Amino acid sequence: MATLVVAARVATVEGSSSTERDDLLVTEEPLEIRLGFGNSEHRREIRLSVTMRTPGHDEDLVRGFLHSEGIVAREEELLRVVPCANVREEEQGNVVRAELHPSVELDPARWQRNFYTTSSCGVCGKSSIEAVHLQCKRPLVPMGAIDPGILTALPERMRMAQTVFRHTGGIHAAALFDRKGELLVLREDVGRHNAVDKVIGAALSTDMPLVSSMLLVSGRAGFELVQKCVVVGVPVMAAIGAPSSLAVKLAQESGLCLIGFLRGERFNIYAS
Repeated sequence: MATLVVAARVATVEGSSSTERDDLLVTEEPLEIRLGFGNSEHRREIRLSVTMRTPGHDEDLVRGFLHSEGIVAREEELLRVVPCANVREEEQGNVVRAELHPSVELDPARWQRNFYTTSSCGVCGKSSIEAVHLQCKRPLVPMGAIDPGILTALPERMRMAQTVFRHTGGIHAAALFDRKGELLVLREDVGRHNAVDKVIGAALSTDMPLVSSMLLVSGRAGFELVQKCVVVGVPVMAAIGAPSSLAVKLAQESGLCLIGFLRGERFNIYAS
């Protein structure tokens, strides 16, 4: 079982006084993603990515990452995701291999670049913005008008389901809802992009309808999170925080409904 939190002893300073107490910290560990590909006689392996994540739901994370980054387009292209056993002791549980179907044509030169992921900035090393746009090929199906009351109720429903955040206050969340505002799946992670990939992966593995769902994220709406929604076909994305200029531009060009500053009874619609 994954360790989501670790104990820590902290000193709390208030004015001129200091008090020691026990606290809980969210766990952050690296996950190396390897890809197995090629025909059955000549399988090859590349080290695709390293991401700093909160352990747990690693298969969902890898599945969502491969889909949202455009490496695989259909579920049948991904055969399985398994932990790598033949690794150093300190790497146990932190290295996984995703096996692609032999029919998948993979260009290692395209993907094996500086695909390093941190908990703060997401995936770095995109060769060009144009290359990212090329991955967004799936036409989005508009969800249509949504009751504002349903939208404003989503943040509280997400917070109520955030168990790790309740204990640490230091973790992001992403949640998928249907158009009635019912929670379909929620994932927490130290990285906002990881939380989104975990939600996408969980939805894909259980046939949840991404194309008729709304995604809510606990932080800001950056370009890469919007890109993930567009690539997998999520038509509505809402964020507690602000969107970036490039996120709004991509949403407008792709037909994604993008909502920001979803707080209390108010929100801003940046693209529809």
